[in-house]
Amino acid sequence: MHITEILRGKGDQVVTVRPRSSVREFVQLLADHNIGAAVVSEDGTGVLGIVSERDVVRRMHLDSRILDAAVADIMTATVRTCTPDDTVDMLMRTMTDHRVRHVPVVVDGQLVGLVSIGDVVKSRISELEFERGQLEHYIAGR
Repeated sequence: MHITEILRGKGDQVVTVRPRSSVREFVQLLADHNIGAAVVSEDGTGVLGIVSERDVVRRMHLDSRILDAAVADIMTATVRTCTPDDTVDMLMRTMTDHRVRHVPVVVDGQLVGLVSIGDVVKSRISELEFERGQLEHYIAGR
């Protein structure tokens, strides 16, 4: 299965946040969209970084004033990305090896989607259920 199939099922809408936005605004954005991460982008198409609720929590204990800081101060700037043509297996390996939960999907430097670990698990479960059904059909047909 390819990433394009995941995007076909979930859509290509990606919530982005500007690097100069405050962390407080970012937290509100997460709540408004019921999500755990957003791509940091100046124009909604380029990828400058990624920021998650975990980034906020991991810095709150150091300085509670972090809510007034800029998103750029807490974002991860080295972002692992994938393309729609990459396989889910490749993405699973990337997520595992680099311990990331959200991977932007990029084509020619432009953001076209975002895949979460939940999306990957859902697609893998669907694949396993399909395979099980095929095996059951094969066994029952004998």
